Amino acid sequence: MHIAIKMLVGNRGKYFGMVFGVFLSAMIITQQSSIFTGLISRTFGFLTDTTYPDIWVMDPMVQYVDDFKPMTDTKLLQVRGIDGVASAVPLYKGVLRARLEDGSFQQTNVIGLDDASLTGGPPVMLAGSVADLRKSDGIIVDEAGNNKRFAKKNPIPGGPKIPLAIGDTLEINDKRGVVVGIARVQRTFQTNPVIYTTYSRAMSFAPKERKLLTYILVKVHPGTAIETVATRITKLTGLQALTNAQFSDSTVTYFLKNTGIPINFGIAVILGLIIGTAICGQTFYGFTLDNVRYFGALKAMGASNVVLLKMIFLQALLVGLIGYGSGTGVASLFYFLSKNSELAFRLPWQILAITGCAVTFTCLIAALLSMLKVIFLEPAIVFKGE
Repeated sequence: MHIAIKMLVGNRGKYFGMVFGVFLSAMIITQQSSIFTGLISRTFGFLTDTTYPDIWVMDPMVQYVDDFKPMTDTKLLQVRGIDGVASAVPLYKGVLRARLEDGSFQQTNVIGLDDASLTGGPPVMLAGSVADLRKSDGIIVDEAGNNKRFAKKNPIPGGPKIPLAIGDTLEINDKRGVVVGIARVQRTFQTNPVIYTTYSRAMSFAPKERKLLTYILVKVHPGTAIETVATRITKLTGLQALTNAQFSDSTVTYFLKNTGIPINFGIAVILGLIIGTAICGQTFYGFTLDNVRYFGALKAMGASNVVLLKMIFLQALLVGLIGYGSGTGVASLFYFLSKNSELAFRLPWQILAITGCAVTFTCLIAALLSMLKVIFLEPAIVFKGE
């Protein structure tokens, strides 16, 4: 085994070539899979932030979280009267146009919370509090939108934009909104900034329609099965009632089926696997050919095929571990670069496991190519001339 390691690192060019092949494969698979996971997780980012409800009640034709199909307010009363429902509050979610201080317009996601309980508010407040929404014309803006889309022009030419502060105003559908708080929310698939306000105020912001209720947030009685209550709501009202997990799954399923995201990232991952396998396999096979005389000498001295195969496995294992560690390490740097940026990057342990399996496959293919040469190797080759 010591001789196997010395053979591996003795030819630096081929050694680094093999490591680079595994490194490239591991980096591409990890990086592309993490960006794919990050994008998919953004599709239900709003659901992750809104942790209060046990059940989301909506129009039966809603397919994902941003598929707005409003209901009449009478549906709220129907849901409240169903057995097992402890509380049910309204939630407005829509895309409205805000007019900024300089006269420009910005599309924004407006979320209207129940006036009494303010249920479904932002998870993290950086300035002010959710209770401040009860102030006259109060609105809360998200941090990312406040720093970029809502930011005011700097009076100094060429200077950085100035974020809104508490007390600044926006105009939403010709209605005045006063900033009473800054919140940090998860970035969503849509790039629009987010504004929180009360439900009644959101109704005044939105264009006048007969149906404006987007969702009903339901909390069930303690000890009551959530799925049972959801089924009861659907049966008695004809509406769609989903748990947080079910609504997240349906949102992800919609984007997987109706967008090119899986195909685009799947192609990149497959290309990374093919490129890594090709580079590593070809280089490892060439490495074996260069050292065939040494394998022949060991075989002539009594080394069995099993011992030689163990040597090749050890060489492939070392190359795989070094390439996997460096590739996933470099890809993980994107996590730090993605903080507070537009880059979607999420690296759960499952991706590292999948990358490990892909690297193992790459190294096995490379090792098998070399094994075939060694198994049928004649020991007399060591006595032959060049």
